[in-house]
Amino acid sequence: MQTAYTKLAHWYKDVEQTRFRAFNTIANTITINYRSILSYFIKRSTNCISRIF
Repeated sequence: MQTAYTKLAHWYKDVEQTRFRAFNTIANTITINYRSILSYFIKRSTNCISRIF
């Protein structure tokens, strides 16, 4: 998980340096939810309900 956290932190830093305002919303969302996002890559589970048709 440490590697994923580090890569996410580098991505965030790169986004900040670009100063593209379009990234602000997604960057803020990732900041708020980074633990859940990284947890997916460990547990492969989400709080999403899948529907099979």
